[in-house]
Amino acid sequence: MAAYLIVDLNVEDLSALAEYARQSVPLTVKYGGRSLLRPVVPEVLEGDWQPKRIICVEFATMEALKHWWTSEEYQPLKPLRRRVSKANVIAVQGV
Repeated sequence: MAAYLIVDLNVEDLSALAEYARQSVPLTVKYGGRSLLRPVVPEVLEGDWQPKRIICVEFATMEALKHWWTSEEYQPLKPLRRRVSKANVIAVQGV
């Protein structure tokens, strides 16, 4: 069953984040991730949530998603992302 990584990303330094993207995108693909959205500013239809930039990545299973998230290869990229952005990240199971 598919699983989805959903990120609300507030980018503080877009040019520095480009280095993170350059490294993380191929690694995400290697682990079976498939981007479903371009990093876009969403239109809020209801509520107080004001997300900055939404990213959604699909993985075949929750196990695959967590394998990527905890992989040795991805761990050095997390501090790089955290230095130039703030994020709320969730993983959800598909139906």
